[in-house]
Amino acid sequence: MLITLRRYLIAGLLVWLPLVVTGFIIKLLVDLLDFTVLLLPPDWRPEAWLGFSVPGAGVVVAIVIVFVTGVVVANLVGRRLVSFGEGIVQRIPLVSSIYSAVKQVSETLLSDGGQAFRKVMLIEYPRRGTWSVAFLTSAGAGEMQRRTGRDLVQVFVPTTPNPTSGFVLMVPREEAIELDMTVEDGLKFVMSLGVVVPPERPGEAPAPVAREQGRS
Repeated sequence: MLITLRRYLIAGLLVWLPLVVTGFIIKLLVDLLDFTVLLLPPDWRPEAWLGFSVPGAGVVVAIVIVFVTGVVVANLVGRRLVSFGEGIVQRIPLVSSIYSAVKQVSETLLSDGGQAFRKVMLIEYPRRGTWSVAFLTSAGAGEMQRRTGRDLVQVFVPTTPNPTSGFVLMVPREEAIELDMTVEDGLKFVMSLGVVVPPERPGEAPAPVAREQGRS
């Protein structure tokens, strides 16, 4: 009897838990974006037209603002305005450091030719014989690569179940194994505590493990 009851409870949780968590995250994002409505003049806000607030109106406003901004900065005049504004920001202590770091990361992640977070890697971490899923952030480590004399790649090893925190590691290229799984599958694996294992694609053969000469 208890076993049957437990089975029914688990079956119910498997239905409702993903729905509740997904709904909670979506509501959190929508509520956050709804603050963009405050950027509009009071007479332009939805509640001024309809007499009541419209949940999710901020999402539409945010999309429109981002799109219009993109249209403006895509021409010569817009780029000059952005350069002028960035010049002012660069003169403000502390703010300039934060802005420069965020801008550089954004350009790296969003550029079409960038490699950041577009490949899932497998590395031996935190020790030999123990493997961790990582995401490629960039190749070539400048001074670190020159001083070590090794061809290094930068990878981000996320913590679980929160993949927004983790460790940045520099790994010899020959010791990092590139996986065929997508970044989305890699994030699912990390966030599910390793429970959700992406299925191996048909016809794929296990990739050989690259090791340094002299190591077993």
